[in-house]
Amino acid sequence: MISNPYNPARIPAGVVERLPQYARTLASLEEQGRQVVSSQELGSLLDVSAAQLRKDLSWFGRFGKQGRGYNVRQLLDELRRIIGLNRQWRMALVGVGRLGRAIVGYEGFTPQGFRIVEAFDSNPRIIGQRVDGLVVRDTAELEAVLRASSVDVGIVAVPGDQAQDVIDALVRCGVKAILNYAPIAGRVPRGVRIKRIDPVLALQGMTYYLKQSAASAK
Repeated sequence: MISNPYNPARIPAGVVERLPQYARTLASLEEQGRQVVSSQELGSLLDVSAAQLRKDLSWFGRFGKQGRGYNVRQLLDELRRIIGLNRQWRMALVGVGRLGRAIVGYEGFTPQGFRIVEAFDSNPRIIGQRVDGLVVRDTAELEAVLRASSVDVGIVAVPGDQAQDVIDALVRCGVKAILNYAPIAGRVPRGVRIKRIDPVLALQGMTYYLKQSAASAK
């Protein structure tokens, strides 16, 4: 790669969202023993054009050699560095109900550098329980605990009527990235990133196309 001192603030959001997909696909190719991949093949695996792939990567420098493709290991290492997957990220989970327990038990976090180090809940029956090695703390202790031992990412898995209060508390503790599973949009100040994960909304978006398919089949 040829060095390119890019400005992170200028990178389009769509490019940033595609980078983890690129990294995941490259990791899969490496597991298969591949050493080199062309932009055409990599783009095809990702359902993007080769031109889009090259344009996305050009924001960060010049990768690969024309006619030879990309070195899988080198490009994967560069993308992990750019995304920040070459370090450990500490996370706090708020809400240890059925969804929260599934999140704690998800084995895909640790290999990618994400580790849940604190878990909180407001239910007296859950507080004090040990879940996957974590002792669930009272949500009332959240700010005191996170001020003493900061985390990088907050995961919100509480009911909608509690979510904004939890988000506000995380922000007050200096958390700059929040993964929100609650059924609200969530408000955060400038400088804090929040990503909403809502499977119901995704399904409702798909039903539009199912409805159109059903109508055209008549």
